[in-house]
Amino acid sequence: MSDEFDVIVIGGGPAGENVAARAVRGGLTAAVVENRLLGGECSYWACIPSKALLRPVELAAEVRRVPGLTIGPIEAGKVLARRDEAVAHYDDSGQLRWLDGVPATLLRGAGRLDGPRRVRVTAPDGSERTVTARHAVVLATGSTPAVPPVPGLREANPWTSHEVTAATSVPERLAVIGGGVVACEMAQAMHGLGARQTTMLVRGDRLLPRMEPFASELLAASFADAGIDVRFGTGAVAVERPEPGGKVTIRLPDGPPLEADELLVATGRKPATTQVGLDTVGLEPGRYVEVDDSMRATGVDGGWLYAVGDANGRTLLTHMGKYQARVCGDVIAARAKGEPDDLPALRDTADGRGAPQVVFTDPQICAVGLTEAAAREAGFRIRTVEYDLGSVSGAYLLGDGYRGRAKAVVDEDRRVLLGVTFAGPGVAELLHAATIAVTGEVPLERLWHAVPSFPTVSEIWLRLLETYGL
Repeated sequence: MSDEFDVIVIGGGPAGENVAARAVRGGLTAAVVENRLLGGECSYWACIPSKALLRPVELAAEVRRVPGLTIGPIEAGKVLARRDEAVAHYDDSGQLRWLDGVPATLLRGAGRLDGPRRVRVTAPDGSERTVTARHAVVLATGSTPAVPPVPGLREANPWTSHEVTAATSVPERLAVIGGGVVACEMAQAMHGLGARQTTMLVRGDRLLPRMEPFASELLAASFADAGIDVRFGTGAVAVERPEPGGKVTIRLPDGPPLEADELLVATGRKPATTQVGLDTVGLEPGRYVEVDDSMRATGVDGGWLYAVGDANGRTLLTHMGKYQARVCGDVIAARAKGEPDDLPALRDTADGRGAPQVVFTDPQICAVGLTEAAAREAGFRIRTVEYDLGSVSGAYLLGDGYRGRAKAVVDEDRRVLLGVTFAGPGVAELLHAATIAVTGEVPLERLWHAVPSFPTVSEIWLRLLETYGL
């Protein structure tokens, strides 16, 4: 096997795979270094399994809203079995066949920078080998869950996103520390699958603090209706678990302690860059790798180091990591061949506009671009318009009690959309139209002529524009 490749990618998740595929498409050779399952966190312990767990809960809620339909309890065992199928029973042989077809070379082991363009790979058996990149090394190492420094918390071996998505049973009593995406999705999933008592400890005053406030209000109301106990303005001050796998006791700032059978910590993530040898090239380990819009690391001589996905900290979303990877692989190939490297497709412009994101709860929450608060902070002269999604004709047909809301943030100087947020059942399918409108900076007068079909919830676009005054 060769010890030299055009491109070496450290990390075999979705971002790393896409870098390799684009570089090879551009005529280069590529190797991917991966120590765990090829396909990464998203495929086995995040996006895919979490959505497999959430889908039955979402569907059951949808059925209950339609008169004439009934649904019994969700069979958690079958849902967990389906989840196992979705993650290929934690077997990455299918991913390996895909990589072979690229074709790219898989180097099994832990990858670590060993100076400019050099990567030392430590195989599972402890043997080491050093490989060299002719043109570029790309860090695609992702991120890991962050556990806050609460006394006793780490010693209690709490669940993180990794363990909860791979759970083999549903706990009777679940406590959740956090109020972000993972906390909300997994609290609802476990509760819907049979957790008798689900309690969320949220330090702030709302869920999903980076979203528009109304999204938090609708989601909190849904949680209350389902019996999920959300406690705002509180957090754990100490955690006790005397027996491994036994009962967890969470000490609170006030009142009696909270007892649970399992504890999920979902308070953010940190870059997985501690053990990748950043110090050998003049960068600080454990930090996000700062990059320019071509994904090339700044502050590294020679311009050979790149970072994509969670490793660069721009936007911690799988689809944005894959987007960055496409930019990165293409620009590396262009530079290697001496071709123009400054074409529009060879620069990341999407992250700065506000990446699209979906929270797959019931109701779904999705947004793209800037929130009202972010737009004002950025100095835009804006106007916002909101509309009740439940008042759109198509929403009525989806069942009784459909609750939702939409909000658009308009740049008044250019009369284009800066951001759009939807909250309601099934609204994720509305998001890409919003993403095109925001990213493409479509003038409102032109957007007016994009006629929504009747009777669909997409008629919300007409109502938002009418509310604005068109």
